[in-house]
Amino acid sequence: MSSELSVSVNGERRTVARGTRVREVLNGIPSKDLVAAKVNEKVVDLSRTLESDATVQPVLADSPEGLDVIRHSTAHLMAMAVQQLYPGTQVTIGPVIEDGFYYDFAPKTPFTIEDLPKIEARMKELAKADHKIERVEVTRAEAIKTFDAMGEKYKVQIIEENIPESEVVSIYKEGDWMDLCRGPHVPSTRYLRAFKLLSVAGAYWKGDEHNEMLSRIYGTAFASKEALDEHLKLLELARTRDHRKLGREMQLFFFDPISPGCPFFMPKGTIILNELLDYVRRLYRRYGYSEVVTPQVFRNSMFNTSGHWENFRENMFLSPDPEEDDERANTVDTSPEGWRRGYGLKPMNCPGHTFVYRAEKRSYRDLPLRLAEFTGLHRAERSGVLHGLSRVRLMHQDDAHIFCREDQIEDEFAGNIEMVRDVYSSLGFEKVEFKLATMPDLHLGTEEQWRAAEEKLANAMRRNEIPFEINPKEGAFYGPKIEIYVPDALKRKWQVATIQLDYNLPERFGLTYTASSGAEERPVMIHRAILGSVERFISVLIEHTGGVLPFWLAPEQVRVLSLSEKVESYAVELTGLIRKAGYRAESDIRNEKLGFKVREAELAKVPYMVVVGEREAADRTVSLRKLRGEKSQALTVENLIEMMRKEPLPA
Repeated sequence: MSSELSVSVNGERRTVARGTRVREVLNGIPSKDLVAAKVNEKVVDLSRTLESDATVQPVLADSPEGLDVIRHSTAHLMAMAVQQLYPGTQVTIGPVIEDGFYYDFAPKTPFTIEDLPKIEARMKELAKADHKIERVEVTRAEAIKTFDAMGEKYKVQIIEENIPESEVVSIYKEGDWMDLCRGPHVPSTRYLRAFKLLSVAGAYWKGDEHNEMLSRIYGTAFASKEALDEHLKLLELARTRDHRKLGREMQLFFFDPISPGCPFFMPKGTIILNELLDYVRRLYRRYGYSEVVTPQVFRNSMFNTSGHWENFRENMFLSPDPEEDDERANTVDTSPEGWRRGYGLKPMNCPGHTFVYRAEKRSYRDLPLRLAEFTGLHRAERSGVLHGLSRVRLMHQDDAHIFCREDQIEDEFAGNIEMVRDVYSSLGFEKVEFKLATMPDLHLGTEEQWRAAEEKLANAMRRNEIPFEINPKEGAFYGPKIEIYVPDALKRKWQVATIQLDYNLPERFGLTYTASSGAEERPVMIHRAILGSVERFISVLIEHTGGVLPFWLAPEQVRVLSLSEKVESYAVELTGLIRKAGYRAESDIRNEKLGFKVREAELAKVPYMVVVGEREAADRTVSLRKLRGEKSQALTVENLIEMMRKEPLPA
């Protein structure tokens, strides 16, 4: 074995001794900027030694990989501080998440938000102390013995359940503190210069409500204080724009324990929901879709055929068969064979649409057949993941399924991609990003079928000159999908639309069409939703706009504000004229000061505030104030209505 290695750094090939540390190879890069390295595309500690030829790249603090390393190391720093401050607390897992990290603890007493300043102060002391972070590798048996002696039962369980006996276990040490971890980490705690603990929450061990409740602490970290401050400003803005808060203030929706996770849309919220659905309906007419309505409740045998019983039944609301006359009539069987009895509320529309397809004999001339539906869908989401309109148990989708021939697939995808761009540009999202979600571990069909389907989706995006990323193992269980993301005004990315290719459901339901040759052939099925869950989309839109919706979508477009009792009749008459012109208008003729009325209208995000006093009543004019901060202007009623007509409408 040669004592020398060939190493490529930034395209330059050099020879180094075997066992050289990665940090030495990257000499010349300021240490404050360098937190880790990529060796043959794998991120590793700077202290790792090179044992074979390699390509080495620096991982800088402000790069995406560098931020992950910093946040992971900060999670360890937090765990170290917690165990120093609260002896007897056990540690469990502390992963990096989008924009931050969390760590789940098993303390003697659950943590509260009041504990965070104390923990953060200790973290700053530990960071300043510049503890070296070292990786140690031991056998599985040694690791179990070490953590068992420390009283860390969760770490022992993680090792026993997840690490094979033959595998080496890595432990990271900071001073006299240690943790089970794959790494990588920064070289020492002084690299952790900008962090903030954000919140606390309860979390079940392994996410299972039957296990112990743990204390989760969320935090974030950045490469610099400036980047951290900018992020904290966005978080504060996000709090002011929280759709749950604005939903109450704007009187859009509410939740009640009588129906957990299911939103009650109030009149104004219902306007937003219906306007969005009507907009999509107009697009359907342009793109050649037919709307259908299918049942809410189906026999479980259908879900067995579709694969939902095997892959999704834990997320379904199930019911016994009321016509059974034995002791089973009042029981729900959730076993693998339980599909033979009972009913389920549909969690998605696709199985029902296969019945619409096969209700008639289909010819190749009938394809593509595009079926759309807006009826409610129910999913038995765990209570711990419910979050306003973002995660609900009852939702509406702008759901559609396209049954087409193999040679029509790329054209259908191109049409849906065009629709995505139409919708999101019309709704004020300037950038749309695409990902290809590939075969998950739990799936229908063969790997060969999946790879062929994935390549078709990739080709459809290439044909439309769409750059995309791969999202590995995130496809639906029945087929790969294109995921569409939009960044909002708060720099957060939301996954909204999906377009999925499916060979499995047509096969399972025995769907056919008569080809031009006269032979019976199998159609391909495309699942697509442009807004996705409309409830979730409304939450994204409210937070993106801060509740200042486009004029056409605002639930109350105009509010007429009277200055005194003398002009009440004119205010009411004016409101009626605006309504007759086709706009949503209300009048505020209460005996309150104008400033109070304006503030209430602004809180309700009303785009047009029309002020009328005695002069306006005498001249048959109005004084217009706009929510977006434009100065007041005097207008005739006709000019006011003409101005509203010129407000932009979606494509």
